[in-house]
Amino acid sequence: MEQALQERQPILKQEEANPPAISISHLSFCYPDCTHAIYDLNLQVQPGERVGIVGANGCGKTTFFLLLCGILTPTAGEISILGKPVIPGAFETRVGLVFQNPDDQLFSASVWEDVAFGPRNLGLPPDEVEQRVNTAMTLTNVVDLAQRPPHHLSGGQKKRVAIAGVLATNPEILLLDEPSAQLDPRSRRQLIRLLDSLPQTQLIATHDLDLALELCDRTILFSEGRIICDGDTYAILGNAELLEQYALELPLSYSRPYCQLNHAPDMNR
Repeated sequence: MEQALQERQPILKQEEANPPAISISHLSFCYPDCTHAIYDLNLQVQPGERVGIVGANGCGKTTFFLLLCGILTPTAGEISILGKPVIPGAFETRVGLVFQNPDDQLFSASVWEDVAFGPRNLGLPPDEVEQRVNTAMTLTNVVDLAQRPPHHLSGGQKKRVAIAGVLATNPEILLLDEPSAQLDPRSRRQLIRLLDSLPQTQLIATHDLDLALELCDRTILFSEGRIICDGDTYAILGNAELLEQYALELPLSYSRPYCQLNHAPDMNR
């Protein structure tokens, strides 16, 4: 028995040294008008995971993100990011939120200034600010837009600049709220390639179920502030009866031969 405990000790230490990226316990939230948006959520997300968050309008996805960022204060429950509690109202540098509408995020006179806003407000020295801005703009392929006014850009360009601004703060977790909304097919494809290349843990709230199918191994279905199911993306997004019950439809790409032959799960298991 004593030997077994000694053998397990290094494993326990390793688990403690690598906490979940996100750990949520009995999280609930109610707006001042008594609208209950989140009910008793329990959830863990591991470092490096890309998780799709899907559900009909009003299911609580955006509220959930605002709670993770510390913008909203939970009515009950706890949120930990990488083993440390989220403090509502505190500037949470470990989490970066990309808004659905980039116009809500971009406000400076030039793209460079917009991307530099976050690092500057972290109090970083000018040379590190410049390095972070250049790195983020290179990753998102917006270097040639550096001196352009953000409000003159296309929707796809604005989205990439918004992501660059978040990446420049060096977050370990990215929250993306409807990242493909209002993008043309080419811009959407560029966005998917970008997100697929990033190492950060990602939670992607989206109505674009084909995007979730392509990027996320795991998907969580929300309805009325509750988690309905949490599991393999292909199993959840391939269940037509489940999706219809919660006002969603099968991804368009799910019926393609590639998906049927290589990815479609056995729904009878």
